[in-house]
Amino acid sequence: MRYLFAVMRLVVAGVVALLLVLLIVALEGCTVGPKYVKPTVPTTPAYKEQTPDSFKESQQWQPAHPGDQTSRGNWWEIFGDPELNSLEEQIAGSNENLKVAEARFREARAAIRFNRAAQFPTVSTAPSASYVKSSDFSPSFPSKIRQSSKGDFVLPFDLSYELDLWGRVRRSVAAAREEAQATAADYETAKLSLEAELALDYFELRSADAQKQLLDDTVKAYSDNLQLTYNRFKGGVAPRADVAQAQTQLDTTRVQDTDVTVQRAQFEHAIAILIGKPPAEFTLAAAPFSNQPPGIPIGVPSELLQRRPDIAAAERRVAEANQQIGIARAAYFPTVTLGGIAGFSGSQGSNWFGWPSGFWAVGPALAQTLFDGGRRRATSESARANYDATVATYRQTSLTAFQEVEDNVAALRILENETQQQEEAVASAQESLQLFTNRYKGGVDTYLQVITAQTIELANERNAIDIQRRRLDASVLLVKALGGGWNVSNLPTFGAAAVRDH
Repeated sequence: MRYLFAVMRLVVAGVVALLLVLLIVALEGCTVGPKYVKPTVPTTPAYKEQTPDSFKESQQWQPAHPGDQTSRGNWWEIFGDPELNSLEEQIAGSNENLKVAEARFREARAAIRFNRAAQFPTVSTAPSASYVKSSDFSPSFPSKIRQSSKGDFVLPFDLSYELDLWGRVRRSVAAAREEAQATAADYETAKLSLEAELALDYFELRSADAQKQLLDDTVKAYSDNLQLTYNRFKGGVAPRADVAQAQTQLDTTRVQDTDVTVQRAQFEHAIAILIGKPPAEFTLAAAPFSNQPPGIPIGVPSELLQRRPDIAAAERRVAEANQQIGIARAAYFPTVTLGGIAGFSGSQGSNWFGWPSGFWAVGPALAQTLFDGGRRRATSESARANYDATVATYRQTSLTAFQEVEDNVAALRILENETQQQEEAVASAQESLQLFTNRYKGGVDTYLQVITAQTIELANERNAIDIQRRRLDASVLLVKALGGGWNVSNLPTFGAAAVRDH
């Protein structure tokens, strides 16, 4: 009979516990705190700056659109440079800064599992076995009933579960999920920045190659001119001053020719670091500067909010800050914990696991802070202030993105016109140099006119190379400003976040 009554008590206790759990599940549908609403950003129907005329005729590359599953990640391929393609493909697996961003993402992803663990009970055990002998002279018991020794064998199982009545745990999981999404976008931002930096360094290096080639040719031409003036001086046709002027012009140009190699070496070292190699192990052979700026359709400003990973990261952190407000709000309400313990306890090993040795207890516990000196209020105000700051950061990031697109579209349009003007200036300078050289050979003009024409012609040719470099740099920066082919559909989801706000 005793065993029957014990079983009945266990059944009744189980039913009561089940009803309590069902009641808790029903109550857990309530979540305190504000519902998240994506902040608005001031946008315009179209960009202010007009694209270059060459863009209207090109369909080389299209930025990604939200929901577009076509991968356009290898944006650098639009420049048609195999060497650049090979270098860019090495960044993802070799760059150490990118590895840091990837590790931060894995850390944030692990934080989701850490917070999600609070949605399940915690079960622990601490078995113990001891044999205790009491002193025969202990005053605690009469000598007739004193036990000199006894065993203590315990196998307990403890269960603890916080009932998420106010959504604190669910909001913690959601906040961790949104931080992981933001960190994933941070990784994409870092990756895009490194890819753009490599492309910029590459075009700077190729520009230095072009400058070096031009100056090498110029040094050779000036050496021929020096020989010409020397021969004229020997023949008594030209003064010694012409030889001195030609020598000075040659020496000055040689200095410029040597100085270009400093910049080239520095850009080569920078590229080596970007692809994860020591500069001593990386060499990039000189090559002609033949790249042309590609056409890049820019779309409309509203699409930019879905294409930029840094904007997506800022928006996800706004959502995370909104969850933190709800977490701070939940601190005003009591915490209810369902606890239980069960196990076996015996005085010796033979009766440790017998039914009479079993014990159990189950029941809820409530904890409520009655006075904390304003700590919860300060935490709540801090969470709201942080939310306001993240909203401002999101809007400022978006506005900066609009500016970057406008800046580089304007630069490309203006530089395209400037390229045509510079080509005319180079042609005029070359014609002027030829005329003054012929007049000098004919004895009509002094060598000073030739020196002046040479200086102007070299400056114009170097400026033409520099304008070409600036156009390529602006193309890279425009692709970066457009998100480099990324869009928000690339963000990881980490499962659904079912949080109802009341």
